[in-house]
This record gives sequence, C-alpha cells and structure tokens, in this order.
Amino acid sequence: MLRKLYDWVLHWAETPYGSWALFLLAFAESSFFPVPPDVLLIALAISIPAKAFRYALICSVGSVLGGVAGYVIGFQFMDLVGFRIVDFYGFTEQYQSVGDLYNRYNAWAVGVAGFTPIPYKVFTISAGAFKIHFIIFLIASVVSRFARFFLVGWLIYTFGPSIKRFIDRYFNILAIVFVVLLIGGFILIKYLL
Repeated sequence: MLRKLYDWVLHWAETPYGSWALFLLAFAESSFFPVPPDVLLIALAISIPAKAFRYALICSVGSVLGGVAGYVIGFQFMDLVGFRIVDFYGFTEQYQSVGDLYNRYNAWAVGVAGFTPIPYKVFTISAGAFKIHFIIFLIASVVSRFARFFLVGWLIYTFGPSIKRFIDRYFNILAIVFVVLLIGGFILIKYLL
C-alpha cells in the first residue's frame, strides 16, 4: 500500500499540477499523511533544476501550514482525531515520551523533528496537545522545515540529478549529521560567549 502511495505521489511531477500537489502533500504530511514531501520535491526539482528553490519554498510553506493544522488538531481535537492519528502510525507508546521531550527541550524537540526523518506529524499534534507555546512552535517549525527543504533544493540545484541517488540513499544520515552539527554549534557558541 505504501509503495502505491509513493508511486501516486511521484506521478504528480509529470503533471502541470505538480506545484499544487507539492504544497498539498507537504501540508498533509505535517499532520496526517504518511509519504514525506521530499519525494515529490526531489522529482520536481530534478525535472527543472532552475526551479529547485521555488519548489523548496512551496514545500516549506505547505509543511509549516500543515504543522499548524497538526498543532490545532492536538490543541483542540486530540480526543476526537489526534489519538487516532498517533495510533495509526504506531506511536501511542511514544506519545508520552514526546511530551517529556517538550517539557525538557521545547523548541529543540520541534526543530529536530522538523528537520530529521522523525515523524514530524507526531510532534505537531503533540505540540498542540501538550500546549507548547504557539510562537515557539511556529518559529522552530519555520526554521527546521525551511532548512530541510531548502537543503534538498540547493543540493539538486547545485549537483543536478546525480544527487538524487545520494539523497535517497543517505538522507537519514545526512539529516542526523546536520542536527548534530547544529546543536554542537549552539553549544560551542554558549561556551565561547
């Protein structure tokens, strides 16, 4: 079933509605849909590398707005819809752990989930359910989602289609390395200042 969804997402790159599909996919993935928008972003950017940053912007905006929708689901509709989404992805047991992460790390939890392959939708819904300050949630979402999708856009713009295989193969590792470097940079700044 997941493979059919994946193929369905990819087919939008071959239609004139690719940009709209990217926006809607990024929106939906941030609150409930299982296929990440990177798949369509990469396909669109490879088809027209000169528009890679435009596609990254569309994907980023859609994802942040979808994250806001996820936040609202958690904030207002957790019992009605939120727990069903969390359960569907098999994260019921981790739900409380996500709450603990929010209590300790707040914006960092959102930022890491927004950039890495960790299911962002679980964190957007949980952010609303655990009543994380909305502005903090929004800023962390904007920074992490824009960083993630613009990195993909830049790689394709710079290296062209050959980078697709590399991204597909090593995306999880690349995302983790970036987060480690980002956190390490903040720790270094804290101790140097």
